[in-house]
Order: sequence, then C-alpha cells, then structure tokens
Amino acid sequence: MQKIIILDFGSQTTQLIGRRVRELDTFCEILPYNKFPKDDPSVIGVILSGSPYSVHDAEAFKVDLQAFVGRIPVLGICYGAQFISQSNGGKVEQTGTREYGRANLTSIDLEDPLFQGFELNSQVWMSHGDTITALPSDCKKIASTEDVEFAAYASTTNPLWAVQFHPEVFHSLQGKDLLRNFVVNICGSKQEWSPASYVETTVQELQAQLGNDHVILGLSGGVDSSVCAALLNKAIGRNLTCIFVDHGMLRKDEFSKVMKAYEGLGLNVIGVDASDKFFEDLKGVTDPEEKRKIIGRDFVEVFNAEAKKITDAKWLAQGTIYPDRIESLSITGMVIKSHHNVGGLPKEMHLQLCEPLQWLFKDEVRRVGYEMGMPEHLIKRHPFPGPGLAVRILGEITREKVRILQDADDIYIENMQKYVCEDGEVLYDKIWQAGTVLLSTVRSVGVMGDERTYEHPVALRAVTSTDAMTADWAHLPYDFMAKVSNEIINKVKGVNRVCYDISSKPPSTIEWE
Repeated sequence: MQKIIILDFGSQTTQLIGRRVRELDTFCEILPYNKFPKDDPSVIGVILSGSPYSVHDAEAFKVDLQAFVGRIPVLGICYGAQFISQSNGGKVEQTGTREYGRANLTSIDLEDPLFQGFELNSQVWMSHGDTITALPSDCKKIASTEDVEFAAYASTTNPLWAVQFHPEVFHSLQGKDLLRNFVVNICGSKQEWSPASYVETTVQELQAQLGNDHVILGLSGGVDSSVCAALLNKAIGRNLTCIFVDHGMLRKDEFSKVMKAYEGLGLNVIGVDASDKFFEDLKGVTDPEEKRKIIGRDFVEVFNAEAKKITDAKWLAQGTIYPDRIESLSITGMVIKSHHNVGGLPKEMHLQLCEPLQWLFKDEVRRVGYEMGMPEHLIKRHPFPGPGLAVRILGEITREKVRILQDADDIYIENMQKYVCEDGEVLYDKIWQAGTVLLSTVRSVGVMGDERTYEHPVALRAVTSTDAMTADWAHLPYDFMAKVSNEIINKVKGVNRVCYDISSKPPSTIEWE
C-alpha cells in the first residue's frame, strides 16, 4: 500500500499533519526524524515537520536529506523548510522577533503545482523565530507574505517544496488544498486508504497472525477497545475472550449497560465486579497521582487473575491507537504522555501482544466502527478516563461521593444527548468530551426552602477538539445550562451549587486530576 512518511522533528502539530494526510484517503506513517525507511518501495513522498528547536541550536535534530531528496517528492514545513534551506547553501537567520499567528500570502506562484487552486491573500498560520533570508542556488521563491519574503520555495532540479507556515492547522484556510496538491497531485496517491479497505485487510492479517490461538482483550466500554473487540470477533470469533472490570467508578449504571451492549455484538465477555477491592485500597488517598497508580495496579491484578483462568490464551489484545504510540515515543528525551497500552506486558502473563488499531487516529477508529455496523451509542461515546470518576472527585474517594457524582453526571450527559441545537444537530455530538467534577474538598452555603444547606459544588466541563492535544471550552446554550443546573440541584442530594469550567487546554487539562 502507498504511504507518505512524516519525519517528526518534535513539533506539537506533527500528529495533525498525519490526520490531514489520512483525510486525503492516503496512508501515512509518523516516524522519528532519523528513522526514514530507505528500502521501502511503498513510500511515495516525505514530509518534514516543524520542531521546537532552531536550526542554529546545538541539539537541533538533523537528517540525511540525501536518503530521499531527488528520489521521491519532499515537502518541508517550518523547521523542515529551514533545515532544507540551510543544509543546501541557503541562509536562515534569527530575527529576534517570533513570527506567530495569522498572515496572508501577498504573492503566490499560481503556476506551481503546490499552489494549484489557491487564492491571492490566502490566510496562513506562522509559528517560527528564525526566517529564511536566502535560498539555495537551485531553489526559487513561490510565495511571500508581507513580512516573510520566502514563505514558500521550490527546487528547480528536484521534486522538493518547502513552506515556512503550517498548512496542517485550521487557521491556514487553504492548507488542506496545499497538502492535497502535494500528496495526490505531486506524489500520485491513489487515495486507497478507507475504513472498508482497512477492515478487510486487518481481518485477513489478524487471521494469518492468530490462526486458531485464543486471545484475551481488556474492555473499558470506550470506543477504542470496543472497535478492537469487534475487529477481532470478525476475524477469530469465539477464540476471543473479553474481560470487563468494574472498579466502581464508572458512569451511572454503566457496567450493566455496557455488558448488555457487548452481548448484542455477539462478544464473549466476562464481567468482573471488583469495586470492593478498589474502594478499600483508595481509603484515605487524596493525591491524584497516587490514586491513578493504585487504580492502575489494582486493575492489572484483577485482570491478570481472570486472564490466568483462560489457560490456553496466547495473545493479549489492546485498543492502542496511533496517538498513544506517538505520544509515548520520545525523540527529545521527554515523553509527552505515558499510556498504559504501550507500557509492555506483565512478564508473568507470557502472552504475545496484538494491537489491531495501532495505526488509526480516533476519528478513523469511529469510521471503522461504523463500517462494521456497530451501534452509534458505542461509537459516539465521549472519551472517558481509565481511572473513571476517581479523577473527577477532588479528595478522597468514597462510595457516597461516587454516587453523588454519578447522579449529577447522568443528568448532565442525558440532557446533552437530548438537546437539539438550532442547526438540528444533537448537542452531545458537537462536543469532544463532557463530564462533571465533584469538588468534594469544598462546601458552599445554600438555601433550599427555608433551610440552610452546606453541601458540595459540582463543576461541569465540556470541550471541543479534534484530537485532545488542544481543546477549547464549549459555548453551551444558556437554556441548556439553566435546565441542567436546576435539575442537578433539585435531584442530587449533596449538591447545592453548579459551576461551569471555561478554561482551555493549554494551559489547563481536560480532566481536573
């Protein structure tokens, strides 16, 4: 299958480049800057990402351009453009001022294949401290902005293009057109990457990989593990055994609802209620990181105990998706985020690892789920943290606090799923992730009837995003918020105040803990 290689120099938007390429129905693979696969005939193009470094930094990442320049089409973005220029005799200078934000292409070579279909003054997004002030001798300028003369350039001898702006971000209004010109028109992608082809190919690969072996899969009730289970079930049927552990901090009635949904999919599922163990081990614990560690440890213990009962199992399947793998790779010496799915297997399990979704982004996982005919309520579910409501309760975890939060959150989410916006779309489907937080370390004074109350406030959280790397707080309708607030205060014993979190990521995170 054809593929585009994206060489990652540490940019925060490298994943976004990958998403944009996949949206063009073209497979791509994100690799560390120094891991270009030299002998892979399926590679039809290379994209060099941005970087947090300057090309002048001693620790700046460098790549051997001769491995691909002149052989296949190349596109350099931001740092990638500057690195290509400096490596070939051009000049990159530190201007002393950071060029960041919206800009317009005041001049464009509309005859160049990279800018086919562009409009003059097209808006782009700049984010760099260095600027290319002179091009290599075999290159020509193909676009400028008011402040950046060489906003884009192209080689006159090789299939090589470079831009100092970021076409992958939303604010570059014709960025997708530029990437389509490169991937489809220049690299010659046949645009064969689709959910249908993925399902067909993956099922065949799983059948060849697993044969008649027995596979164990840990289910969470979320989209990733559910789609992973459906794929494996399609490939090996009853040779798959799924284990769903209830740690007591799921959404209201979630354990029974999800078990019923999985049975409807024809999955072989073992449900384990281990809530007593989790609540006992969490007694007196208030530190967020310690909570996470205890829950993670207990989950592994419970899961392993159940898995050992399946004596003929040879594989452990996981719903690891591509962003998990990328974020857990370190090219700067600092891991962005550690994911439990990429942490390796407990040695005592003696199982091989199977990860059918390891090349997919979250939106692609959903598209694969739809392709297999999975029910919408499983596919459209908002992301939910592995530790569950434990990271949405500030302070010690108790069954009573979980009960309060479950009741409040159920009202919030149920109303969101029923609310139809002016454009006809259901509010829940517009939101990337929503949830309720119990501020159990805080009490506020209230009045109900003629009585004074001294109970807990809850905070509602709802964000919009495409990949959770960045997120903005959702501007929820006032009538919706008024109804939810009134219903929570009237129906949930223990809550007398409702707040709304209007912080974005960054600087905040989506979850409070």
